[in-house]
Amino acid sequence: MAELKFKIEEHLVLLSENDKGWRKELNRVSWNDAPAKYDIRAWSEDHSKMGKGITLSEEEFCILLKELGNKK
Repeated sequence: MAELKFKIEEHLVLLSENDKGWRKELNRVSWNDAPAKYDIRAWSEDHSKMGKGITLSEEEFCILLKELGNKK
């Protein structure tokens, strides 16, 4: 199995942190040297381990923001 490469290009928002130090974050992450995508997932304190998450393209992220803005 090929090794997964990632680089957090930009930290955007800390959403929460649990008592074990894992932090749910919104970041822009490059996976396997591809262009960075918006990414929501839990990370260990030093970002060496990660939980399951979701990635969104620029277009998907813009749609999400627009739709959330309409929910008043």
